[in-house]
Amino acid sequence: MQSPIHRSADRPAVHSLVPWLLAFLFLVFLGGCASHEPPVIAEAPAPAPAAQDPGTAIGGYVGGKVVMECAPFARAISGVALKGAAGDWWGEAAGRYIRAARPVVGAVLAFRRTSRLPDGHVAVVSRLVSDREIRVTQANWVHHRVTEDMPVVDVSPANDWTVVRVWWPPIGQLGSRHYPTWGFIQPEHPSSHDEQYVATLSVVGVTAPD
Repeated sequence: MQSPIHRSADRPAVHSLVPWLLAFLFLVFLGGCASHEPPVIAEAPAPAPAAQDPGTAIGGYVGGKVVMECAPFARAISGVALKGAAGDWWGEAAGRYIRAARPVVGAVLAFRRTSRLPDGHVAVVSRLVSDREIRVTQANWVHHRVTEDMPVVDVSPANDWTVVRVWWPPIGQLGSRHYPTWGFIQPEHPSSHDEQYVATLSVVGVTAPD
């Protein structure tokens, strides 16, 4: 009688598939304009953001987890009354707001749609640091978190803010990815840094300190 043939060696080990499955589910359930920056700097870093001056200091998370996309958050603290996905804001702003290639405090930086940002992204300029560096306050760059005064650096060849790198809080440095942008949408009455701060606390449900 012929012995049974065992083929277990030909079958992929289930445990070896678990990390891939978890990674897939993680990406599937990240929604909206959340970035998926890897915790790796894969190239020579851009100029280090200046953090010694209180006026250019790097901020951090505001409050705890907040289930809010970047677009409604930017609308709430900037006064730019546009709706829909962040990736549509630049087109929607035509004829309604000034669309500029240079940042001003209170303007909204509009990111283009990419494979990593399928809905685009918007962030509010909170401070100007130099010709090629700003700070922004934004929601959902890190999933379900609001971050204040995060560095964004212009790395475009023409120095026109059409390509940027963005601070990635989980690793405390600039992310390695280059993100294409449309430019800056300016509200009629741009909000100051202090006004943005108060509005941000209100949105995330944090009481301002006395």
